[in-house]
Amino acid sequence: MSSWIRWHGPAMARLWGFCWLVVGFWRAAFACPTSCKCSASRIWCSDPSPGIVAFPRLEPNSVDPENITEIFIANQKRLEIINEDDVEAYVGLRNLTIVDSGLKFVAHKAFLKNSNLQHINFTRNKLTSLSRKHFRHLDLSELILVGNPFTCSCDIMWIKTLQEAKSSPDTQDLYCLNESSKNIPLANLQIPNCGLPSANLAAPNLTVEEGKSITLSCSVAGDPVPNMYWDVGNLVSKHMNETSHTQGSLRITNISSDDSGKQISCVAENLVGEDQDSVNLTVHFAPTITFLESPTSDHHWCIPFTVKGNPKPALQWFYNGAILNESKYICTKIHVTNHTEYHGCLQLDNPTHMNNGDYTLIAKNEYGKDEKQISAHFMGWPGIDDGANPNYPDVIYEDYGTAANDIGDTTNRSNEIPSTDVTDKTGREHLSVYAVVVIASVVGFCLLVMLFLLKLARHSKFGMKGFVLFHKIPLDG
Repeated sequence: MSSWIRWHGPAMARLWGFCWLVVGFWRAAFACPTSCKCSASRIWCSDPSPGIVAFPRLEPNSVDPENITEIFIANQKRLEIINEDDVEAYVGLRNLTIVDSGLKFVAHKAFLKNSNLQHINFTRNKLTSLSRKHFRHLDLSELILVGNPFTCSCDIMWIKTLQEAKSSPDTQDLYCLNESSKNIPLANLQIPNCGLPSANLAAPNLTVEEGKSITLSCSVAGDPVPNMYWDVGNLVSKHMNETSHTQGSLRITNISSDDSGKQISCVAENLVGEDQDSVNLTVHFAPTITFLESPTSDHHWCIPFTVKGNPKPALQWFYNGAILNESKYICTKIHVTNHTEYHGCLQLDNPTHMNNGDYTLIAKNEYGKDEKQISAHFMGWPGIDDGANPNYPDVIYEDYGTAANDIGDTTNRSNEIPSTDVTDKTGREHLSVYAVVVIASVVGFCLLVMLFLLKLARHSKFGMKGFVLFHKIPLDG
């Protein structure tokens, strides 16, 4: 019995865990190419014999290549090429090292699907040329190319430009071979007709009303002659472009308010690098109240709302049809501003039944207005159960007559006529008076009853004498 417990308890669980670990390592090792070792997140190939002749790939249904974050390759003289599909499976790859090997060629789209790449080290290989197109989409923090026999040409001028842009103390000591096979420091390399391009965007009016159209023009220049393209990001509005050599135009029609604040760029790109000129689009449109809900209670009561509009809309609240005069007890608060969208609430401090009713929000700018209404119920009337749908009594409300509040100006004190918070204070004072009167009446009544009982006891025939005679009566009869 004890032996069965020994092999079916925690010891057995540990044994099975160890077995699965061994199987996992065995599967990883089995999936690795010769001369390489693999783990769940790393591949390293450093054994020169027999070595590898192609970029290492894991066997199907083995270790998930998406989990590989580092590939280290060294001393592989027969590895000469990285093809377009060699690295695409390693989408989680962050560090790629190929050193002291025979790498001569890297396909232009080799790293197209490796957007997580941050560190690349190609030290002491056989690279004679390398295009910036390999890395233009990557956000690299390190690219090491020391010890490669680059040919002095315009194709590698982008490396010099990149080094100059960094201006860091750890700048690499790079060289290239000229036509005389002489080593030239890359920092001193001068190639005729080989420089950065330029882009110039012409936009006569970038402020446009919603639904209108606009046309942007761009011209590019450079040698080698650059390619030109438009970067419109996630533009919602319909758009089309025309490009002819070094000139191009972008037509945006039926412009949407959702595109206000978005950036549009004209980009010029050649072998050496790229340049861009950008503008921000401003769209004017009428306000829209996209959100208005019943009040919620936190530290204060809040009627939440969201308003969109450009230019910034003015806000005005109405209470049961009358203008609501804001004060320190009832005021508009804007909590979050997102370009043309405003999130806030009408804040109420300690509202009572006197604040129950219909609240209307009006948002207005020069292009139009919008309004929405919400019914608010904070507490029941005194002596009436607090129901979900109370029947509000008819109350005469004053027109408080204040000017509309602009967003950001949360308190309007321009008019001294009392607001609903004054009415609330008066109501609470009345309730206090009623309570004092009731308590005084009850106390007076109790005193009268006590006086009456004392007088009655003084004339009662069941006084002290009666009590003594009562105790002298014999027990037997």
